[in-house]
Parts: sequence; C-alpha cells; structure tokens
Amino acid sequence: MEIRYAAHPDAVKQYDTTRLRDEFLIEQLFVADQLTLCYSHVDRFIVGGAVPVKGTVKLEADTKTMGAATFLERREIGIINVGAQGTVTVDGQSYVMAPKDCLYVGRGAKEVVFASDNAAAPAKYYLNSTPAHQTYPTVKAAISEATPAHLGSLDTSNERTIYKYIHAGGIQSCQLVMGMTLLKKGSMWNTMPCHTHNRRSEVYFYFDMPEDGVVFHLMGEPQETRHVVVRNEQGVISPSWSIHSGVGTNSYTFIWGMAGENQVFDDMDAVAMKDLK
Repeated sequence: MEIRYAAHPDAVKQYDTTRLRDEFLIEQLFVADQLTLCYSHVDRFIVGGAVPVKGTVKLEADTKTMGAATFLERREIGIINVGAQGTVTVDGQSYVMAPKDCLYVGRGAKEVVFASDNAAAPAKYYLNSTPAHQTYPTVKAAISEATPAHLGSLDTSNERTIYKYIHAGGIQSCQLVMGMTLLKKGSMWNTMPCHTHNRRSEVYFYFDMPEDGVVFHLMGEPQETRHVVVRNEQGVISPSWSIHSGVGTNSYTFIWGMAGENQVFDDMDAVAMKDLK
C-alpha cells in the first residue's frame, strides 16, 4: 500500500512538475490479478483498483498500515466497475457487476472478492474507501438507478451528465460520497467554473480516454493554480483547499469521490472566473 501525506498550500506553491505528480497523481491503479491501493492522509482516503484475470482478487488489509485485521473493520467502500462484466462477492453474497455498476459495502464486512466473467475482457474495479463510524447495508446500483443531473452546454464545451450513486439522497454511507460524470461528445471541460470545499477532500479518476488522449487537471488555490497531465485510468488527489477541474484533448468520463465532515453535494465555495490566476 502506497502512502501519501497531506500537503500545505504554501508548500505546494514551490513544487515542480515531478513533485506535483509524486504528491497528487496516482499513475497506476490497474494491474492484472493484483489489488492496488494508495492511502492518503487527506481525510484518510484509500484509492485503489482490482483487475481479476486468471483468478479472483481479494480486498485485503495491510495490517501494519491500517491497524486492522480486515479491510472493512473500521471502513466503508464504494466500488465502480469500469471494465467488462464481473462479480463481487461480499461475505458469500454475490453481486453481478456490469460496466458502470456501483456497489457500496458497509463497515464490518469480512470478505470481499472480485472476479471477472471473461479473462479476455476482465472487469476493472475502481475503489474509494473512507473511515466509517457505523454500518450501513451493502447496496448495488446500476447507472440507470443513479440520480442524474444534466449540466453545461456545447457552447461552453462542458455538456455533461452527473450520476450520483453514494450520496445523501441515494445509497447511504457514513461519509463517502461517490458518483460519475459523463461528458457529451464534443465537450472537454469539467467542473468549470470551479470551486473548493473546505469541509471535504476529493479524488478524481479519469477513464474512457483514447491512448494518446490527456486531461490537463487543474489544481491549487484559486489564485495560485497548477496543472497535472493525466492519462487514461489515472487518479488525482484533491485536498480541500484546491480547485479540481480539467480539460481534455477528447471527451472522457470521470469518477469523483468525496470524504469529509458532511455529504451535502452542493456544499461548495464557488470561484468566480475573474478571480482565477
């Protein structure tokens, strides 16, 4: 399990490109037949991926890092399949996971096992986990069952639909909020005009991008912006003080996950375009 520490905004002003990428970019989340995890001290977020090909992959705890016998002893997790169809089994109960299906698993589940239906076209499970203070039921939701919100327009190159899976009005959780944004063909901007939310951190995961496509992910304080070049199936950690926005060379899809002291989706501090620097 890789460990990332929190960074003060004054320190980030001095970072070069390599340091920015080392601190905030998660370059490889999917490795065949492995569980890949990144533990961030920003709201104790764990970001990960599992790709079962030759066999199953288990959600296992790094007992030294987590101080727990099982991964979900004191945590909850959101799982979204960004690959082909597969199955997630939670304490003996199996859930068929089609592409873009989401599964929430609450605190206390002892065994979570990931599988693919076809080794030639494996499932790819993207994971967000946060600390939990109580147990909520395990719930699966297809994208058709998520709460949609249509935003933007082609005139501003940001026509998109936001699908909320785990949130106050959907799948219940302790603090994890999770969903997916699909950009319309011809749109390339996300989350612009931008915002911050001092009460929550966020992680973006970009996918459905061509091999030679990139997203210029914008971060930093609104008056001290920076950018990180992100490629397909990579993630970016966004501290509470940072904006989180981006523009791609093509349309793309991204998953957003949030953790913090509340789950109010609209709890954000808008940044006027004239104030960006």
